[in-house]
Amino acid sequence: MSEVTSNHKSEQPVAAGTAPAAASAAAPAATAAPAAARAAAANQDLSVNPVKSTRWGDMWASLCSNKAALLGMIIIAILVTIAVVLSVTQALGINILPYDPNLANMDEAFIAPCAEHWFGTDQLGRDIFSRVLDGTKISLSVGLAAVTISLTVGTILGAMGGFYGGRLDNLIMRFMDVILSVPSILLAIAFMAAMGRGLDKAVLAIGLVSIPEYARIARSCVMSVKANDYIQAAQVTGDSNLRIIFRHILPNITSPIVVRATLGISTAVLDTAALGFLGLGVQPPFAEWGDMLARSRSFIFSAPYTLIFPGMAITLTVLAFNLFGDGLRDALDPRSRRR
Repeated sequence: MSEVTSNHKSEQPVAAGTAPAAASAAAPAATAAPAAARAAAANQDLSVNPVKSTRWGDMWASLCSNKAALLGMIIIAILVTIAVVLSVTQALGINILPYDPNLANMDEAFIAPCAEHWFGTDQLGRDIFSRVLDGTKISLSVGLAAVTISLTVGTILGAMGGFYGGRLDNLIMRFMDVILSVPSILLAIAFMAAMGRGLDKAVLAIGLVSIPEYARIARSCVMSVKANDYIQAAQVTGDSNLRIIFRHILPNITSPIVVRATLGISTAVLDTAALGFLGLGVQPPFAEWGDMLARSRSFIFSAPYTLIFPGMAITLTVLAFNLFGDGLRDALDPRSRRR
């Protein structure tokens, strides 16, 4: 009986020693199980939604949900495709248009719209459909080039004035006010009268008269951004003023400038047509919508189609950029996206 009791007592320390070891071995397994479960859940979430909602994704979704902006974007895409294809093919010496847009044929003058000439022919027998398509590349190229000039110069001047302030700001903005005091089309005509006729002169004139709009937008945005903490931190770390402007400030004020540039293209297209209508833009025989309107205004009653189709091209282009610009403004504004 005593032997059994002693054997039972000798087994108790062994059991007591193995219990902590088992508990310590089970503890990492118990803590590893929730971690593995969380990792599996995270992987499952990533597999279901691999791309989280981002700013650009929200902007694109907002832009696509706006039917008017989507329509404008589609029209712009079609116009840009036409302009690019025609520029490339003509540079290669290939004519994909139904007729030569600059070739006159007096035997076919004033043919009404038909199966052979969809938009009819003008007073010189040139196919209006081919000329309208050919004028797309001129109007868009002038608009893009003019906006590039005005956006670049205006943004730099406005950023400099808004950041430095003082006399430099007063000098720049008073000069901008002087330019804004004159209607843009009249100032462009004055520049054209001083520089002469031609497409390159029209681009420069339209670009110069639009500089104040971008300068004022850039100045106001810079003055609101330069008071932020990260700008002060960049100054404390020893960054130069130019580095702060171009590295930290300008990337954060691109939204209103891009929206204004989109709307500015429509204004540039209208100014190009106005200069062409006055005979100061693209010179004959090249096709330009404003010049086509000017040369067909005498036939508004006898052959109205010679004015209708170039006018429709101008209207459609301006409308497309305005619709896209309005949609882009709403897409870049978080408050509009929430509404």
